Amino acid sequence: MKRKICIVVHSRANYGRVKTVMRAVAEHDDLELQLLVGSSALLHRYGAVIDIIRRDGFQEAAVVHSIVEGETPTTMAKSTGLAIIELSTHFDNLKPDVVLTVADRFETLATAVAASYMNIPLAHTQGGEVTGSIDESVRHAISKLAHIHFPATERAANYLLRIGEEADTVHLTGCPAIDLVAETDLTLPHDIFSRNRGVGEELNAQKDFIIVLQHPVTTEYGSGLSQIQETLEAVHPVAKEGMQVVWLWPNVDAGSDAISKGIRRFRELNETPNMHFYRNFSPEEYAKLLANARCIVGNSSSGLREGAFLGTPCVNIGTRQAGRERAANVIDVDCNAAEISNALAKQLKHGRYESSHLVGDGKAGRRIADILSKCEFRIQKKLSYISEL
Repeated sequence: MKRKICIVVHSRANYGRVKTVMRAVAEHDDLELQLLVGSSALLHRYGAVIDIIRRDGFQEAAVVHSIVEGETPTTMAKSTGLAIIELSTHFDNLKPDVVLTVADRFETLATAVAASYMNIPLAHTQGGEVTGSIDESVRHAISKLAHIHFPATERAANYLLRIGEEADTVHLTGCPAIDLVAETDLTLPHDIFSRNRGVGEELNAQKDFIIVLQHPVTTEYGSGLSQIQETLEAVHPVAKEGMQVVWLWPNVDAGSDAISKGIRRFRELNETPNMHFYRNFSPEEYAKLLANARCIVGNSSSGLREGAFLGTPCVNIGTRQAGRERAANVIDVDCNAAEISNALAKQLKHGRYESSHLVGDGKAGRRIADILSKCEFRIQKKLSYISEL
């Protein structure tokens, strides 16, 4: 009998970082994929990722409506609670043998709590990493709930051992997001900008462009508006001088509304030549954009992860990625227009970097599926060094 693997997709970034695992599980002789799609992946204003998932040939077992609108710390907490309730029902119906959850978001925490309380073995990717924001606390909390770990880097694997996870449950696989980049034809389609719509001046795929993607920092709630204004002030002059700007909408975290408001207000009060604002791209399209961009600016981990593999220059703003491992392609700056501007100028002058395999070599999905097909789980967890106490 096939082992049933339930994977929960809850956002655009989450899908890009689990798609190759989904495919590897679906194609594996000993595994059956159960797919749940929820949270912002269902919402039009965040790109309706579920439509992309279906176009890619995946069929969800169920959808999970759990987002409480408002984008505040209170609504994040309520959304987490609601997701626990909804996911518990779906897990009870589907009766998976394993639940796999990704990284460090509030939806990920809900998945982990529901599965672990229901005595369902929990697998977790990207544990052991270090960043800023509430994600830092959430990630380690999930690691303590998870029964098997798929870290992306050697340091992350070591940190999991140091927080007491048992060695035979920690498998260094790399990040599945790198798989997608490694297997994608990175040639930029001539119509990639026009067919993804959005708002702003029409862009030309044959000309140079930068990507801007800035999310709220939940532990700095209330600062999102001023932070995005600094980024806008730094990027706007570059656009006026002729550099095309592909600007992506922020995620659903607390403070998202303030960042969106700042972008809309700036766009209404200023001419924005060579700038276009998009809700979303498919994972493969985003990989193509990142591979061909002159630089990525903002605080998305993609600049440090996929960007490192592709050698794409990155200007990383603020504390959201504080402590995360980074390759030579990254310049870190504060939320200050002058610092952002200077770093962007340096990166545009420098050009592309050598590829780094810091977070993976492009084979993580198959490794994870193979391990899930044969590993044994211990529902009762213990600290690995308990015998030493």
